[in-house]
Amino acid sequence: MRIEATLIGLVFFATMGFAQQHLPFDASHHPVAPDYTQGKYWAALPFHQDVTDMTPRGEVWVEDSLKQVDVFYIYPTLFLSGKDWNADVHNRSLNRRIDHYPVKYHAAIFNHVGRVYAPRYRQAHIDSYSDTTGSGTKAFELAYGDLKRAFEYYMAHYNQGRPIILASHSQGTTHSRRLLLDYFDTPEMKAKLVCAYAVGYALHRENYTLLTPCASPTETNCYVTWASFRDGYPYPKRDTYYGNVCVNPISWTMDTLPATTHGGILLGENRKKRFTSTARISGDQLLVKTDMPFMRKRKVLHVVDFNLFWMDVRKNAAERVAAYLKR
Repeated sequence: MRIEATLIGLVFFATMGFAQQHLPFDASHHPVAPDYTQGKYWAALPFHQDVTDMTPRGEVWVEDSLKQVDVFYIYPTLFLSGKDWNADVHNRSLNRRIDHYPVKYHAAIFNHVGRVYAPRYRQAHIDSYSDTTGSGTKAFELAYGDLKRAFEYYMAHYNQGRPIILASHSQGTTHSRRLLLDYFDTPEMKAKLVCAYAVGYALHRENYTLLTPCASPTETNCYVTWASFRDGYPYPKRDTYYGNVCVNPISWTMDTLPATTHGGILLGENRKKRFTSTARISGDQLLVKTDMPFMRKRKVLHVVDFNLFWMDVRKNAAERVAAYLKR
């Protein structure tokens, strides 16, 4: 796959949404719910060949049987057109876009340390974020209901006591922050959490009783989050992308010092390349200087929150898993 095609696709599918005419949300009229007992309702499952099997050039694939950790990944919004409030998990075209963009280029980050699980869910339409009628809120509730059932099925049938990495982006984080509250904000489940990489949507410290942000590269039983903007662009304070937590995905600290030891990004199928030079925290924003193609002049870098730091996240996941297992 050509680098340009990959990046253009990422930007296009994440930004083409615009306000459309929707009927009021009708609880009796929505797409059929996914059945998580069937493999076809998972975008990724261990011991199955799927898009999350991609590895960077020079790395050797680690068999799922050798991995001691699970990864539960929730993808972002790609449901951008139509009048329905929730996506149909039987929509093959939408599923292809989901698989070959966010699932492939986000979830595969963690495939060297964990068995990857990625449930399909009836995600809310992009317009749900701007809706003021109440229908958008109901669409999010329907989507979260799917993910709760998926997570409960995963815990009952797949987990078998293994440690967990929770990973998500954008709408995925809209839901994962609730999963953190509903399932991981207890002593028992917090102890199972290696780290939550809940990226690209607002997290607030005060929403959790026990869970806290990770303050160092090897801290575990905690969460990290960031929202990326071009350095020099004074983006106004808004909860859409960030709350009151930001962790620098190069240094893995919350200080304001610029981090420059960037590990590189992944372009195309398996090509590693360094583009990002620095990242620093200002307030609760991550301010980035990058020469990444098609991104160097963009002000809001939301679409590539993970992609900008692909190798940094991959390395950090291995460090946290090693620290978790050692402890």
